Amino acid sequence: MLGAIAGDIIGSIYEGYPIKTKEFPLFESRCCFTDDTVLTVAVADAIIHGTSYSDRLREYYWKYPDAGYGGFFHKWARSNEPKPYGSYGNGSAMRVSPIGFAFGDLDVVLAEAKRSAEITHDHPEGIKGAQAVAAAVFLARTSVSKIDLQKFVEASFGYDLTGRLDLIRPTYTFDVSCQATVPVAILCFLESTDFEDAVRNAVSLGGDSDTIACITGAIAEAYYGEISQAIRNEVMNRLDAPLKETIEEFHSAFPWRPGV
Repeated sequence: MLGAIAGDIIGSIYEGYPIKTKEFPLFESRCCFTDDTVLTVAVADAIIHGTSYSDRLREYYWKYPDAGYGGFFHKWARSNEPKPYGSYGNGSAMRVSPIGFAFGDLDVVLAEAKRSAEITHDHPEGIKGAQAVAAAVFLARTSVSKIDLQKFVEASFGYDLTGRLDLIRPTYTFDVSCQATVPVAILCFLESTDFEDAVRNAVSLGGDSDTIACITGAIAEAYYGEISQAIRNEVMNRLDAPLKETIEEFHSAFPWRPGV
C-alpha cells in the first residue's frame, strides 16, 4: 500500500491547484501525508488486528485530527454513535487499497470493500467506488492484464474507461465524488508505463490530485511491483514512527509480489 501513500504525498500540494502537466518535481518540501494516508493505514491496521473498520478509522482520526478530512467525516468521527451519512464521495475509495492487497479471493475483496465503505459511505456510488478500487488492486497484483482489468471494471461497475487522458485533462475539474474520481484514477494507471508515470498521470489531471494519485498509486504498485528506492525513501521520511510501524507490520503480515 506504499504506492497509495506515495500518491497522496506527491499529489498533496496540487489539490485544487491544477498543473495540467506531467513535468513537475515529484517531491517538494511542502509535500506531506493527508487524510488519504491516515485512513489507508487505519484500514490496514483493522485488517492486521481483526478489528472493526469503524473503530480504527475513528481511532486514527483522533491521532491525526488535522489531516484534512471532509466535514461530514469530521462529524462522523466525533459522534458518540456514528452512523453512515449517505456519501458518494471518494473517501471510501481512497482508503480501501489494503483490502486488495490483503485478501486472496476476489469475492472476499468485494465484500470487505463494501464493509469498509458502508460505515460512512453507504450511498451505492460510494460502495461501488470502493469495490472498484479494491478489485483493481487485487486484479493488478494477480497479473491480470490491463485490458482484462479494464473489461472487468467496466462490466462490473459500469464505469467508462475508454477515454484518453489527453482529452480529459484540459477540462477536468475538482470533483470529490467517486463517479468523477475512480474512473479517471484507473485510466491514469491504464495509460501508464511504470509506477512513477502512473502517479504523474494522476497529478497532471488537476482537481483532487492527492486522492486521484492515491488510488492510481495503489493500483500501479500492485501491477508494476517495486517502487524505486528514491521514492520509498522520500515517502518514509515524511511519515511519523507509528504510521511507519503499521505499514511495516502490514507488509510483514501480507507479503506479496506481482502475480501472487
